[in-house]
Amino acid sequence: MLDRAVPAALGLLLLVLWEVLVRGLQVPPYVLPGPLAILAALVEDRALLATSLLVTLKIALLALLAAVTLGGLLAIGFAQSRMVERALFPYAVILQVTPIVAIAPLILIWVDSVTFALLICAWIVAFFPILSNTVLGLNSADRNLLELFRLYGATRWQTLFLLRLPSALPYFLAGLRVAGGLALIGAVVAEFVAGAGGTGSGLAFRILEAGYQLKVPRMFAALALISACGIAIFALLGLVQHLLLRRWHDSARETEG
Repeated sequence: MLDRAVPAALGLLLLVLWEVLVRGLQVPPYVLPGPLAILAALVEDRALLATSLLVTLKIALLALLAAVTLGGLLAIGFAQSRMVERALFPYAVILQVTPIVAIAPLILIWVDSVTFALLICAWIVAFFPILSNTVLGLNSADRNLLELFRLYGATRWQTLFLLRLPSALPYFLAGLRVAGGLALIGAVVAEFVAGAGGTGSGLAFRILEAGYQLKVPRMFAALALISACGIAIFALLGLVQHLLLRRWHDSARETEG
């Protein structure tokens, strides 16, 4: 219980110190607003920010779902055929190391729907952790158990579903936690590049809009919402990981202790 209270107390202390310094040094709100000003902006603009939050979250979650589906299926294909892995994995690496801000304008040109373009950008960012971690997990199955399966004449698909996939689950879940945050980052970055306004705008556009209008407290409020969503996604996926692994995997058992 104490290990959870300490970070919260430290965060509260930093917020109080922030507010005291801003007031003591008389920093203008358009330069650096204090936590109370940010909270006031969050309450005042709650309807606008909540609508934009739902837009950003929808893109991030759909991108994460697409990354899990395509990344998982492709990882299974790689595990079933070394030739397929050697042929396609380098292209997945290229896709990962290419900055999304460099290719997002091209995607926005090639794709008619702005929402679908944003979804593709967020998927690109979230895809690789799922693929690489799942491939690593599928290839990390115990060699002695693999030999035992061969000895008993198990088919390739029996080995996959009864041995390789359970062995890969901890790796997949670790990649999923990383991909969850990256999907949110990809959605926000893509929104920045797109710069699409209107009623269907996400939080990134609200940050840009607030910056143009010098409504810096609203900008910080939108940033706080993005951070809170990232923490919530990470915590939720961590809970899923704990629930799925706690009865049989050492990492979850250590967490319980």
